Amino acid sequence: MTASSGGVHRVAVLALPDVVAFDLSIPAQVFGHRDERGRYEVLVCSAKGRVVPTTTGFSITAGGDLDDVVAADTIVVPGYWPPVDPGPRVTSALRTAAERGARVASVCIGAFALAAAGLLDERDATTHWQHARELATRHPRVRVDPDVLFVDEGRVLTSAGVAAGIDLCLHMYAIDHGAQAATAVSQRMVAALHRPGGQAQFIRRPLPPQGQDDTIAQVCTWAVSQLHEPLSVDALARQALMSRRTFARRFTAETGLTPLRWLLAQRVLEARRLLEATDLPGEEVARRSGLGSADNLRLHLARDASATPTSYRAAYRGRSPGPPGSNVNGSDGH
Repeated sequence: MTASSGGVHRVAVLALPDVVAFDLSIPAQVFGHRDERGRYEVLVCSAKGRVVPTTTGFSITAGGDLDDVVAADTIVVPGYWPPVDPGPRVTSALRTAAERGARVASVCIGAFALAAAGLLDERDATTHWQHARELATRHPRVRVDPDVLFVDEGRVLTSAGVAAGIDLCLHMYAIDHGAQAATAVSQRMVAALHRPGGQAQFIRRPLPPQGQDDTIAQVCTWAVSQLHEPLSVDALARQALMSRRTFARRFTAETGLTPLRWLLAQRVLEARRLLEATDLPGEEVARRSGLGSADNLRLHLARDASATPTSYRAAYRGRSPGPPGSNVNGSDGH
């Protein structure tokens, strides 16, 4: 983690008019909470004057300016509306900070400011799914992925819509201080440290509210209790008392995911939980989560968390995974 000479990591939250207040509050809550004052110093900054309007009818007062943005260790750009080019002074400050080695991140449609500064060129990035096509059209050199919660490109990070900013900021906190410390922050915030799937689960309507037909929700609850079994779409459809075709159509309409994609996401989530909470070897984690084998566990964890089971478990528990080829509890690195 890059930090100032005093050892406290400086976070500049750049509030552009009209800033999305919820987006702005996320880095303030993760990094600026009173429990974090020995680790982080958070300063809300503006480009024009101290008072910044928000999209929700009130204004905020910024204590910093673009000079503070340039000097920060981490810059977070919340969403703002409309997501137009913020102008040469802002884009120059973002580029200067990035060139100096600062970590630059965006929440939701704050990605448009990073793209205007050229920081997303030839990089993977994401933003709110409703604006992903616009971002890709206006900035064709950006590889926009609308189906993920956040993208980590090293010193440049982007998150999807609104609450995905929580996922991103917790991820950055884990990079800075380890997964165990990030877990404590997530518990303080009553937020999940790891969420399965991507934005597709939010594009369509959620599971039926109470009082309506909750068949799909009941099947999901049942399936989560049976992940150790070789579940299939046919098995889920039988549980719902529907034909396979009708069930698949209803399930996708309700959740935004196909049954198999949803099942895989739940299996990977269970595997992560078992790695975090138990000392089970890789083969047993794979069996209990329904991933089948340690090889499959490694494959899906690499895709989902960019980690091996051994390194994931070690990082979550705040310790080194050991030298290459080492293993955890006799799991042969699985």
